[in-house]
Formats: sequence, C-alpha cells, structure tokens
Amino acid sequence: MTTATLDKLTIPVDPVKAEQILAQKKVIGGERIPGFGLAPLKYPWAYEIYSNMRANHWEPEDIPMQKDVEQWRSDEISDVERWIIKMGIGYFSAAEGIVGDNMIHVICEFVTAPELELVFRRHAHEENIHADSLVYMVSSLGLNPHECEAIFEGVRTVQEKTDFVVANSRSLRRDMDMSLLENKQALARNIFIFGQCMEGTQFYGLFGMILSLYRQNKFPGIGQMFRYTLRDESNHIELLRNLLRDIAAENPEIWTPEFKEELRQTMAQAIQLEKNFIRDCLPVSAVGLNIEDFHQYIDYIADRRLVTCGLEPLVGNVSNPFPWLAEMIDIKKEQNFFEGRVTEYQKSTALGNIDDDEL
Repeated sequence: MTTATLDKLTIPVDPVKAEQILAQKKVIGGERIPGFGLAPLKYPWAYEIYSNMRANHWEPEDIPMQKDVEQWRSDEISDVERWIIKMGIGYFSAAEGIVGDNMIHVICEFVTAPELELVFRRHAHEENIHADSLVYMVSSLGLNPHECEAIFEGVRTVQEKTDFVVANSRSLRRDMDMSLLENKQALARNIFIFGQCMEGTQFYGLFGMILSLYRQNKFPGIGQMFRYTLRDESNHIELLRNLLRDIAAENPEIWTPEFKEELRQTMAQAIQLEKNFIRDCLPVSAVGLNIEDFHQYIDYIADRRLVTCGLEPLVGNVSNPFPWLAEMIDIKKEQNFFEGRVTEYQKSTALGNIDDDEL
C-alpha cells in the first residue's frame, strides 16, 4: 500500500453517536458496549484507582518471615500475642474471601460501565493476594490451619460480624430489576456495608492490634503484610465510596432522608459488632492499649466513613487516639528487614501513601 493510498484512508466518526455511547455508560442500568469499550472513560476515578492498585502490587513471598518464625518459636512471645496472630489469620482468611466473593457475584453482576468492571475485578484479585498471604503466614509459622478455621467458625462475636455482611450479600444473588427503587437501594446498601462498614471499619480492630505488635518489633513480616493489605483496603474503601456516590448522583431518588438514616443505623450496628469483638476477643492491654481508646478509635473511623459518604456522623468531634497508626501505614519507602537498605516496593509511577482520611 502506497503513502498516497494511506492518505485517503479515514475512520469515520459520528460525533453524535459517540456522545450517545458515552452517555449510555452508567454505574447501573447502562447499555453494555460491544467488546469491552473501556475508552472513552466516563468514570476516570475508577481507572485512576485501578492504576494505583496495579502499581501497589505485591506478593507475599517477597516478604521475609525468618524473624517471625524465630520469635514464634522463642520465649520472647507470649501466648496472648500468639492468640492475636491466630485470631488475625483466622478472621481474615475467611473475611477476605467473603469480600472478594461479593465483588464478583454481586457488584460485578450489576455495574455496567467497563471501567467499573475492570477495577472491581482487580479488587477481587487483591482479595486473593490477601488470602494467599494468610496461607503463607500459616505455612511459615507451622500453624494448624484447622485451628485458625475453628477460631473463625467457633467464636460468637466473629460469627456475628460475618452474618452481618453475608446475609446482605446472599439477599442480592438473584435477578433484580435495577429500574426499581428498592433494588437500587439494596445494591447501594450492599456497597456501603462492604466498603464502609466491613472493610472500612470492622477490619480495623485486628489491624490495630497486629500493627501494635509490629510497632514493638514483633512479627515484622506479618506486620508488613498487614500494612500492605491496609494500603490495599484504602483503595477499596475509596472505590466503593465513589461508586456509592455516583449511584446516588445518577439515581437521586434513592438518596432520601430515610435511606441516609438507614445507612447511618447500619453503621451503628457494624460499630457495635466490632466493639463486642474487641471486648470479647482482643486482649487490648497485652499490647499496651486500653479498651476505651480502642472503642474511641472505632467511633473515629466510622464517623469518617460516614462523613465522606455525605452522611452525618454518629458521634461527632471524636479524635483519633492512635495517631501513630497513620505514621506506620505510610509505606512508600521501606527499610529492608535483613539487608538494611531502603527499598521502593511500589512502582515509581504511583504515590503509594494512604490518605490520612482512611485512618
């Protein structure tokens, strides 16, 4: 083909049709575009979060566990501290799977914009990485995996937290007419529960406990994996918050005063379940904390989740009793545990810091 022939070739673009295709992209109830139809983006925030997720990619086996194994086998670690680690592994081994399952079988079933499908598939993949990290912890420490499972299944307050989210997820596993108000609100409620209540609030009791041990130079490998996990959760919280707000913007009829109050009371229930869990299962004093501060921290986290969703706080004017947690989660640069050199785990194209709003 000659240059002259190439000059005559054009790809006709109908600007009116192009605008119509873009307008048909919606969070829910949009037209499925032939192929994947990722570009042009209607929800650039989703692609930005997806890009951050890719740049933050990590593999559990990249994190050394020698020191953790030495400490686990030594007398310097108490039985209470071992309990905290077992509780963390037992709870998250199932919780991460529950979140990923909801992403695939509920949210991905209903969102229709390709960039949203893309980022939620990545979300589910990150839950797999988190679950894989827990397998790595179990095998490295030589734990009985059935004992970890028994903690999850046999501890009442853990089961109550699980029932809170699983019952909601199961109720949406059916054909739903997304033109109906009640179905739109049901999906919005699911997004709020998983993003703001579960990942955004109910994960933070154990995060705080394990990072308290890490702060005391105990279980550095496990602590590092939980720090990377918490960085991932920050993206998940933001992703689901933006999804909720865009659903409300595109479907303003769902965002009634009654529905907003229902979400606030849903968060209140999540808070109480988490406080019950902390009171009954987490030996807070063993890591130099106290129960009142821990409960205040959960109130603080929950209020921030509500406010960033455009909802009124439940407590209001509550301060963060653990400012050190914000410092610990800044993991753009890390000190290698055994080589003593500064490494940049995250790819240079992304920022890697958790916004202080997520703490």
